[in-house]
Amino acid sequence: MESIAFVPETRIGFWFLGTETWTTRVVRVALKDLDRLVPERRPSYPVVLDAGCGQGKSFRPLIEHFSPQQIIAVDAEARCLEKAREEAGKERTAIDLRMGDIASLELADASVDLVFCHQTFHHLIRQEETLREWHRVLKPGGLLLFAESTRAYIHSLAIRLFFRHPMHLQRTAEEYMDMVRAAGFRFGPQNVSFPYLWWSRPDLGAVEFFGLGVPPQGEREETLINLAAIKQ
Repeated sequence: MESIAFVPETRIGFWFLGTETWTTRVVRVALKDLDRLVPERRPSYPVVLDAGCGQGKSFRPLIEHFSPQQIIAVDAEARCLEKAREEAGKERTAIDLRMGDIASLELADASVDLVFCHQTFHHLIRQEETLREWHRVLKPGGLLLFAESTRAYIHSLAIRLFFRHPMHLQRTAEEYMDMVRAAGFRFGPQNVSFPYLWWSRPDLGAVEFFGLGVPPQGEREETLINLAAIKQ
């Protein structure tokens, strides 16, 4: 297989992404927020692409929220897919596991109802190509769910120490929104949120814990963005 352009996770990062804390406090929290942002919500999205599925911790939450008939789960790392295979074995929903590049998918045009990308995009090198590829495989009116940490978070000391990313390609929330629009997706302010979760803050939530509040939106650099967009 041709080399895939991404920055793999560290050993400690790989361990953390397989924990119950990651599943409960990060994946499920993100999907709950994304679900409320969805425009033109449908009862079911038959074919879901889990782009950068990692260890498969999103399979169960995706099934609960969107009732797919099939999940196509793509990741670039064999060690992730080994773990994802275990998660897929727990489900009745058909899960098609594939090792590959989410910037160059072996999928037909307009073959997917929903693309889910959670905390994967900031590992990628070919970011614009990836967005165009998602636009290609989505059906007209298809849904993109995009949940990412921004440059402010990825450049923080704790993340630099324990995780690995292409630092020169990290984006602000505004830059991510511009990229998604430029790729041909439609969304409005009601389809975007900027969670300021304790684990994404420089102080890990200490200021709020001691009753001193948190900076309101507009007075802080956002650390997370959740976005639900429709293919135009």
